[in-house]
Amino acid sequence: MALLAIPLVAMQLTDEVVWTVGDFAVAALLLTVSGAIMLYVWSYARLVRRHKWLAIGLVVVCFLFIWAELAVGILP
Repeated sequence: MALLAIPLVAMQLTDEVVWTVGDFAVAALLLTVSGAIMLYVWSYARLVRRHKWLAIGLVVVCFLFIWAELAVGILP
């Protein structure tokens, strides 16, 4: 959860970053769920190592897409 410290520090240094408690909660939930899925895939999924990396890459891409969608609204 150290990633959540980045916007917290940025909010102290500039007025361009404005997060509410809800923003931090959603970010924490998104990071936790993504991390749990990656941990499950790596530890318990019965996949070939190459497929594990592909599955984790897919989770990362989905995480980044959801993060960008919540930040700026890519989809109409």
